[in-house]
Amino acid sequence: MNTMVIYDSVFGNTEQVAREIGNSLDSPENVEILRVGSVKPDQLTGLKLLIVGSPTRGFRPTESMTKFLKRIPVDGLEGTKVAAFDTRISTDDIKSSILGFLVKIGGYAAKPIAGRLQKKGGDLVMPPEGFFVNGTEGPMKEGELERAAEWAKQIDRLQMQQNSSL
Repeated sequence: MNTMVIYDSVFGNTEQVAREIGNSLDSPENVEILRVGSVKPDQLTGLKLLIVGSPTRGFRPTESMTKFLKRIPVDGLEGTKVAAFDTRISTDDIKSSILGFLVKIGGYAAKPIAGRLQKKGGDLVMPPEGFFVNGTEGPMKEGELERAAEWAKQIDRLQMQQNSSL
């Protein structure tokens, strides 16, 4: 495998997004899609592309995802292209002005995931992305899985451009 999509999921929404991303990459036969609990950091050796996603829980990734990211050795992603995503509730759908304010301050899971991947030596190929769910448990908002597929295709295009310029 030269590409891995690692995800955590609470209600199944992030898993749907991860599978859509993995199946939309240029060579899905070279993509492994794994839940975070089944991955060991040494499995990341030699990857060309690593995409990591988590639901946003308390303004950050799940505890399982955070623990996994911490276990990646320093420079463990050296030479690996990385991207991060999360699933989240849109600020437009948050009825409480206090919670809306807290979300604006606290943020979502994708950005801290991307930061940890970069700290481990990964080369960020796309800005962190969020995909929207309806309510805490979902389902995914209409059109979000299609948007996830397009995001994956953009990652492919950027990688091809970067490889051709080397």
